[in-house]
Amino acid sequence: MNSKSPLLSRPGAVEAGGLDAGVASHYGEPLREQRALANGTAVVDLSHRGVVTVSGPDRLSWLNTLSSQQLTQLPPGQSTELLLLSVQGRIEFDARVVDDGGTTWLLVEGAEAAPLAEWLNRMKFMLRVEVADVSAEWAVLGSTRAVEEWSALTVWQDPWPHITPGGYAYSLVSEDQHPGLERPWFEYLVPAKDLEAAVREIAAAGRQLAGAWAAEALRIAAWRPRWGAETDDRTIPHELDLLRTAVHLSKGCYKGQETIARVHNLGHPPRRLVFLQLDGSQHTLPAAGSEVLAGDRKVGSVTSVSQHYEMGPVALAVIKRSVAADETLTVMDGDEPYTAAQELIVAPDAGHVVGRQTGFLRGTR
Repeated sequence: MNSKSPLLSRPGAVEAGGLDAGVASHYGEPLREQRALANGTAVVDLSHRGVVTVSGPDRLSWLNTLSSQQLTQLPPGQSTELLLLSVQGRIEFDARVVDDGGTTWLLVEGAEAAPLAEWLNRMKFMLRVEVADVSAEWAVLGSTRAVEEWSALTVWQDPWPHITPGGYAYSLVSEDQHPGLERPWFEYLVPAKDLEAAVREIAAAGRQLAGAWAAEALRIAAWRPRWGAETDDRTIPHELDLLRTAVHLSKGCYKGQETIARVHNLGHPPRRLVFLQLDGSQHTLPAAGSEVLAGDRKVGSVTSVSQHYEMGPVALAVIKRSVAADETLTVMDGDEPYTAAQELIVAPDAGHVVGRQTGFLRGTR
């Protein structure tokens, strides 16, 4: 895991906490930074993220056998996402993937990098692969628009919210109306020693720095789940609509595949991700982890929360599948209640696709 970013020494920088500890939450003007990031005129320091490399001629076929994603024929420069699952189908690692023709780059949360590299090294056997945690050597910078000045750098482009080959959407919203389309997302790999120089380069071209708080608000509004925020030790991909981008339903055997197939074809995920528009009259935000209530009954927890520059206070939450889609919810932060209107991300009757003659869910490509 990376140490604190040198960009924290910038005037006005306020360090973030939680998953984003080590980088700036903002640089003094959080809503202005968020607007600039949304408009493509800012970049965000993500140098606290983890980076794991896999090299060697067997790298893609090997990762293909281990993960939920079809990687065997992944072209250089094409971005995708993979999950490594437990036998029970629970998410253990979630990696953003891009291959440059000689090395496969796995971009992960900072807390994932060392355990992921250790796990992969245990799985090498006699194959021609080399695994390394290179988080200390590389920084990540994010943007909603391609940065021409960094065209020579390795870049991961988020496939969300498109339904990738072999994927399946659990949302009521059609792909062309998904709010994630308003947030194209690019993550650039920059040598850590060149981080400050790269920021100066794009500043000269008219782009400013935005804090991680801005990136979080846009992620929440895009309904994009994040490992360590929306996940816990029970999470299966169906609950977060991750079959959309991170699971290939027609590929060969991998650990956890039985659960993926069984829930998708015959069952329903026990929980579902939901977007919450919070009452903004209190001028405060509930904390992540706050209880979500339907009447007096606890039905879930807030997983991510932020102040959006247009919509006001917004959140993601994971709640029980049985909660009615039109029910107004209450978020309780200690003794402080927040009324919350829900927007469906994962439909209450998601899954159970075998035998459906018609349906609203978007099928595999």
